[in-house]
Amino acid sequence: MINGKIDLRSDTVTVPTDEMRKAMFEAVVGDDVYGDDATINELERLAAERFGKEAALFLPTGTMSNQTAVFTWVKNRGDEVILPDNCHIVVHEAGAAAIIAGAQLRTVQNVAGEMPLEIVEHYIRKDPTDIHQPSTALITYENADSDGQVRSVEYMKSVWELAKKYDLPIHVDGARIFNAATYLGVDVKEMAQYTDSISVCLSKGLCAPVGSVLVGPKDFIDLARRKRKILGGGMRQAGILAAAGIVALTKMTDRLQEDHDNAAYMAERLTEVKGLEVYRERQQIDMVFFKLKDYPLDSAQLVEYMAKHNVIINGEDNGMMRFVTHAYVSREEIDEVIELMKQAQ
Repeated sequence: MINGKIDLRSDTVTVPTDEMRKAMFEAVVGDDVYGDDATINELERLAAERFGKEAALFLPTGTMSNQTAVFTWVKNRGDEVILPDNCHIVVHEAGAAAIIAGAQLRTVQNVAGEMPLEIVEHYIRKDPTDIHQPSTALITYENADSDGQVRSVEYMKSVWELAKKYDLPIHVDGARIFNAATYLGVDVKEMAQYTDSISVCLSKGLCAPVGSVLVGPKDFIDLARRKRKILGGGMRQAGILAAAGIVALTKMTDRLQEDHDNAAYMAERLTEVKGLEVYRERQQIDMVFFKLKDYPLDSAQLVEYMAKHNVIINGEDNGMMRFVTHAYVSREEIDEVIELMKQAQ
């Protein structure tokens, strides 16, 4: 519960833990643009080490982290980025790749949550001398994605091998990569080995108030630091934020299984509510998806009804409802939500 309400809209609604607030209060800070913030430096060192990469860069948001990566990998305006048609960069970042990097996005329709490799290979521009075609600069995808789906390590390896066949970099939007690693039962290093860069969100399920880290090779991160400055992401005494990020990386990743288990419990209990179609097979991380079929309330009415009982939810998106568990949703609160939905009948 957050501020007296059960909030199931997203894991983005989490607030800092008491340990984070204490760490923020006590953080040693300095001017990060000068490289003087010891807490930022420690967070970046820790993140690089955690993912087995050479370097890392702290950014205020996941969108800026993704866009800094695209801005860094895409060397020439008009170059192409191959990516899924429903990924965050395409759907939720306001066309930033075109505005900032001048990149052309070549989207691939997801099939069972993955870009078919034969289509990705077909889309790669293979003749750099052809004056009519743009050049392929980057392949990118999410893991896990906002549909709650996880790419396997084997799939990541296959995309990596295809990219290296054509000497292309791979960027992974890993906003929830620790959720993906938890679901797969692997260390994030095992996943990161098949990427050139990864954007990692410190908020969401990890509960930090602000921030993402971009990890990758040192020369890439050095250039990304300049791109971050261009985007206005160079901050001063940002160690106050990084202190919470350190707690997120060292403590909060270990508790994500609890969120996944609670989501599985919620999916099971939702099947008790008449008039719902629950997509239990889609429940891989902390997200539960369902549709209103013969339920007595429509989406807007359900949002209003739940709000009157101090439960905050989002309405349907393309006919689909989504509930998300996180550190501030307990089993008892899930039971309360289920009973409320039953009572609406």
